[in-house]
Amino acid sequence: MNAQLIHELEQLLGDRFTTAEYEREQHGKDESALQPMPPEAVCWPLSTEEVAKVVQRCHQYQTPMIPFGAGSSLEGHIFAPHGGLTIDLSRMDKVLRVSAEDLDCTVQAGVTRQQLDKHLKTHGMFFPVDPGADATFGGMASTRASGTNAVHYGTMSENILMLTVVLPHGEIIQTGTRARKSSAGYDLTHLFVGSEGTLGIITEITLRLQGIPEAISAAVVGFGSFETAVQAVTEVRQIGIPVARIEFLDEAMVQAVNQFSGLALVEQPTLFLEFHGSQTAVKDNAQQVGEVMHEYGGSDFKWAVNQEERTALWTARHNAYFASLAYRPGCRALTTDVCVPISRLAECIAETRRDLDSSFIPGPMVGHVGDGNFHMLLLVDPNNPEDFAEARRINERLVQRALAMGGTITGEHGVGLGKMKYMEAQHGAGALAVMRTIKQALDPHNLMNPGKMVPAAAS
Repeated sequence: MNAQLIHELEQLLGDRFTTAEYEREQHGKDESALQPMPPEAVCWPLSTEEVAKVVQRCHQYQTPMIPFGAGSSLEGHIFAPHGGLTIDLSRMDKVLRVSAEDLDCTVQAGVTRQQLDKHLKTHGMFFPVDPGADATFGGMASTRASGTNAVHYGTMSENILMLTVVLPHGEIIQTGTRARKSSAGYDLTHLFVGSEGTLGIITEITLRLQGIPEAISAAVVGFGSFETAVQAVTEVRQIGIPVARIEFLDEAMVQAVNQFSGLALVEQPTLFLEFHGSQTAVKDNAQQVGEVMHEYGGSDFKWAVNQEERTALWTARHNAYFASLAYRPGCRALTTDVCVPISRLAECIAETRRDLDSSFIPGPMVGHVGDGNFHMLLLVDPNNPEDFAEARRINERLVQRALAMGGTITGEHGVGLGKMKYMEAQHGAGALAVMRTIKQALDPHNLMNPGKMVPAAAS
């Protein structure tokens, strides 16, 4: 890293800039099973203006920049394959504005999901997108994150009104307004949402909020097979019965969460459901869904009757990743996700299950089946190359299967390093060339999170 750049960043940020080995190592790894790639230095800005000053200097000295939030990504998004500076936004953790009247708020990029929800409870509101990790909103926006509520409330794409972004040369822009709709010009907000830090650094996010429902009920229902569980969900979706959450866990995942979270669920394919609305609507919707579940052999609902029980249920679901790691002590998880049209979901899961049944590594599955998205956690011995090779083989087959069914290589984890090689298979050479053109126009020196998302053109 350029010595003059180091000097200037030390002058600008003081002890909020470091080249210490420990910090570099901590910022060169995430929750993936990929080999860590640390940066050459790390800094912690406190404001959009400070980010802009850092970016201007990195641009001047042609130094790669990697935005960092909570480090919870699953595809190597925050790795530094070309060295450079990690810009850690976690200290930009202020809720800048909340409007109960307009049901929106603006947060700095380092605010976490749980931090915001705690803040919003005093206003009678909540933010509905809830990935398993307590991620930062900068990371959630950058990866176009999703969660258990997406079937009803949508993903990050549907819940962001506007962004503040620092461009690769240090200019600060706002991508839109707080208006709920606009037909004025290109949709810059959705260009940067999901761009994984490759086009600019998101520093502030204006979010849509929801009022806390009058009534909330959650239930668990078991099935004799995952095919019937998915078929039941498909019918519920086709009928149009409102359900806020519909989550699927296979037998292995149920066993894992029982052990890790102290639940006592029957170890069979299982759905977690939640209903939001008025007291009458919740009761009616739950009754209708229960009737559909029974038609497909589902058990009677086991209700989480109070807030404490609901919290325990959804905490167990959100801790599925850590439950899986405990399922095979000492392992690492190669975590992958795909999303397919819901009509193909049962078939996709069945074929994937056959791959796992014939494999020597375990792979618990969990999914947001209401929108066709599911995850597989391939549990590998970190010291056994054969495990990694087998996990990569299963993942490759899953990705190709999803594409053949009209789906996507990732529903919510993002591309990063891990899924980049599949981008052309999904989008085609023409669309990928358009993405490269956008990247070249905004970041001609390839300084923003280089080596991610869009593979380099073949020479």
